Amino acid sequence: MTTSRRGLLRAAALGTTVLGFSAVAGGLQVPGVAAADDPPPHSVPLDHIGIQLYTVRSIMTINPQGTLNALGDMGYATVGVSGLYGHAPEKFRDMLDVGGVRAVLTHTSWDAMNANVQRELEIARILGVRFVVVPSLPASLRTVAGYTHAAAKFQEWGIRCRSAGMKFLFHNHDVDFLTVDGKVLFDILVEETDPRFVNFELDLYWVVKPGYDPVAYFERYPGRFPVFHVKDMAADGSFEDLGYGTIDFPRIFARYAQSGVREYVVEHDAPRDPLLTARRGQEYLAKVRF
Repeated sequence: MTTSRRGLLRAAALGTTVLGFSAVAGGLQVPGVAAADDPPPHSVPLDHIGIQLYTVRSIMTINPQGTLNALGDMGYATVGVSGLYGHAPEKFRDMLDVGGVRAVLTHTSWDAMNANVQRELEIARILGVRFVVVPSLPASLRTVAGYTHAAAKFQEWGIRCRSAGMKFLFHNHDVDFLTVDGKVLFDILVEETDPRFVNFELDLYWVVKPGYDPVAYFERYPGRFPVFHVKDMAADGSFEDLGYGTIDFPRIFARYAQSGVREYVVEHDAPRDPLLTARRGQEYLAKVRF
């Protein structure tokens, strides 16, 4: 039943694309969405549109199965896992299956990986993810030596992930773009790791916020960014629902071949209405053209 429901949703979305309908919000065309008479553009593959469950954490805590069901009904194909909300990995995998979504990645932690990397990989295997992600580094490591050490650990974990049939990624925040002793810390992680074993979940908001250009990173380090955290920014620099902010996603998405992106994962750190934010994110990614 779940599979059929998702199939119908995808077919409906594909039909909308073929007919060239424009997305409309409040009578205004959503930025980046092509009009019917535009030349055929590229689009985000519907089965690679996901959402980080951190976005809906407030309702996952109360009703995880109902939340996952709602996300599947919206048309989401994948999710990024952000904790198991007290459930065993096997139970959480069952809930994902019932909701009609698959986990494409899971966020672990620097401390958890250091404590027991094999346990973290076993959880990831049960969830069925492709990517194991460390989402942040301790503040104590914000030195050139600290990030060089982190890169060495990432390399070690990346080799373990590859042996287990998965891939290792690091997720950035704005602090990773601090310049220390003349070096951007994030660049150390890219330059001191082998792309066969270590790559990056690029949070687009947290690249733009400190004044950097994602496209410049694609040009310098092609193919290193298989996952985007697609997070929008309001005019005042705060978080905004996807497609209602200021980030030029079509310009970024147009470099899909150079970036190496495969998964587009919606995220909002502080949504007022998590399910509305989720719906807007899925609709934007399903309709944006570039």
